[in-house]
Amino acid sequence: MTAVADGIDLTGLAAGPAQTWGAVRLVPLLRPVPITDLRLHARLYDPDELSMVRTGPRTAYLSYLPHAFVATWTTDATPAAAYGTQLRDPADTSAPTGIRLASRRRMARREDRQRLRFLPLHLAMEGYLALQFGGPPVAWQEWTRDAVTRGLSPRVEASYTGASITGLDEALRVFEIHPDQCGMLLYVADALAAAFVVPHPDDYRALHPTLLQDFYGELLFHYTQLYPAVPDFTFRLDDTRIASIADLRAQLARVNADWAASHVLMADGLLTAERLTVTPVQRMGRFTLSRFLPAFDPDAENHIGETITDEAGALAYLKTFRLSAAQTRRGHLLSQLAATDWDLDATAAALRTDRDGLIRRLDRAGFGRLLRRDIIDSSRRHEVPVRGTGRGGA
Repeated sequence: MTAVADGIDLTGLAAGPAQTWGAVRLVPLLRPVPITDLRLHARLYDPDELSMVRTGPRTAYLSYLPHAFVATWTTDATPAAAYGTQLRDPADTSAPTGIRLASRRRMARREDRQRLRFLPLHLAMEGYLALQFGGPPVAWQEWTRDAVTRGLSPRVEASYTGASITGLDEALRVFEIHPDQCGMLLYVADALAAAFVVPHPDDYRALHPTLLQDFYGELLFHYTQLYPAVPDFTFRLDDTRIASIADLRAQLARVNADWAASHVLMADGLLTAERLTVTPVQRMGRFTLSRFLPAFDPDAENHIGETITDEAGALAYLKTFRLSAAQTRRGHLLSQLAATDWDLDATAAALRTDRDGLIRRLDRAGFGRLLRRDIIDSSRRHEVPVRGTGRGGA
């Protein structure tokens, strides 16, 4: 059963001092009291394999899947160990032994009573791709037969792996991991690109390398090309107010509060996002795995993602993906179509445009194949060309 929430609550996590490398700024999220009865570890897949996940009787999700996460929990609040932990020689730099699965079944699949395998980020992306996937619920004359019978199948979106992002590999290599670190906020050119939170510091140390294998939006890729570096944030102590150890502690507490406030402000698009649609996926003892979709506001940041929360709603796990402007527009159009049962005239009125303008927007967004060809051609004939006139001068 879906619910509506406003923003992501990071209660229990504190922002540490940021570290920068080129255009990448990473803000560590520290958890003073770790969660011990839920643990995560990565299950590695074949890096050269394209995976297909059966998501329903007649639907499938195809993507590059570098790893899955396996969640292990206890039901009596006693500490849980990360399932599959391997004892290794510290000098051994090779990749840990992985488990290759020839086929994947479902985005989140319970493997026994207290262990769940799920596909990080792909769980959220499937929710985005499934948005109005069935197509028009009414056989309006403007839509093609395929649109009515097959819906949006196939639905395709593009992303970039972390390995293709300039500077990200070096940033993740040199950034310090704090003792209490249970997550991070990843900024590129000071735009929030992704957030990642896990229950326990040991989980974060084990999963930190997987950030390079995850997929990211085009914003991250392009910003690292356009902006070579970002400035460091520096906070100065007011030495005129320091006359004792107690005064120094007070100044340091003020600086820490300023750090936290600045990073909450930078992540405002995620933390205060309005009308997130949250869908529970799997119960895990006292925890719940869910995924969320944004309101698809074209004038705001839009993040999809997944969470694990406890019975009180406290955040144990978080992974997000920032949608591009084009992906947001597609989600916005589909949401508006759904609200009007795919009636073109009613949707055009809701979007404050005319019928031909809506048809052209649908075509540019990649949904033109759902409309009859003559409908699209007619809208193009009615399009008014824009031409510049006159002579310019200095």
